[in-house]
Amino acid sequence: MAATGVAQESYFTNWPSGTSPQEVGKHLADHFVTSPHQYTKTIHYSEVCTWYGALQFAELTHDTALRDALIKKFEPLMPGGAEEARRPVRHHVDDSIFGVVPLEIARETKDAKFLKEGVWWADRQWENPQPDGLSAETRFWIDDMYMLTMLQLEAYRATGDKKYLDRDAKEMVAYLDKLQQPNGLFYHAPDVKYFWGRGDGWVAAGMAEMLTELPQNHPDRARIMKGYKLMMASLLKYQGKDGMWRQLIDKDDAWPESSSSAMFAFGMITGVKHGWLDAKTYGPAARKAWIAVVGYVDQNYDVTQVCEGTGKKDSLEYYYQRKRRTGDFHGQAPVLWSADALLREGVK
Repeated sequence: MAATGVAQESYFTNWPSGTSPQEVGKHLADHFVTSPHQYTKTIHYSEVCTWYGALQFAELTHDTALRDALIKKFEPLMPGGAEEARRPVRHHVDDSIFGVVPLEIARETKDAKFLKEGVWWADRQWENPQPDGLSAETRFWIDDMYMLTMLQLEAYRATGDKKYLDRDAKEMVAYLDKLQQPNGLFYHAPDVKYFWGRGDGWVAAGMAEMLTELPQNHPDRARIMKGYKLMMASLLKYQGKDGMWRQLIDKDDAWPESSSSAMFAFGMITGVKHGWLDAKTYGPAARKAWIAVVGYVDQNYDVTQVCEGTGKKDSLEYYYQRKRRTGDFHGQAPVLWSADALLREGVK
């Protein structure tokens, strides 16, 4: 479908000055190399997600100097390294996702030591599965539809072993069946019935990532695609005139939030590029979202208006009152993912 390819690309070229994915991605990736760790003594999941985005950007732009700098930044965190104390240790999705970075390095470099390290994390996540075959780290918070699934997806990408993809798809379907609402969006958790922006952002990004790898004939692909398309259609309705989505997706009086908007942009860009979403419908929305999000990147290449780290709470006011942060990795990461998605070849 060559025509589809042309339609896709027409929405993702001719960027206004300063908004091209090459420029924005390079600034954010270089900034990450010199950024200090955030949040916790051990490496926080949002930092892992930013590292992943920066590594993929380096690969897509053939920037070996950037890639080498990102690897050099990670090496002290390897077993026996100078920053070994920063390695997360809990059997928890927030900690286990650490394995994504060595797996991405291994995928790009074929370095066996990083592959061994990453696979250890992926295998640990399933060493004591539940009776239904799901990971013991399953907790049915929507964040996990990215955090839990990305580790297994990267293990599949780095090894080619289908077991990682199969367990991943099974996990995603279980979350879809339990958490997706009739309108296509997701409550933060079964007992917290609010459509929190970044929570739903993790879902959108996680499904888009998984659908890029699931073969057409995979038994779980149709179910995940159905959930993905239902969500994208709902998000289209809630996108603001400014191109952004809100801290609470369905509340017009909630503030425009950059991390969720970048995640939704990533989900839509990926869908248009693969032909899962109609280019004429979603192409303009995805373009508008990217340009809007880039407007929240300041002169230091920090993303502004990022919702702070957020646990679940059954209080609408709690979500309204979350602090807005600047340069938080929760925001830096998805802007890099969106830049990466724009730089990838469309599926013709």
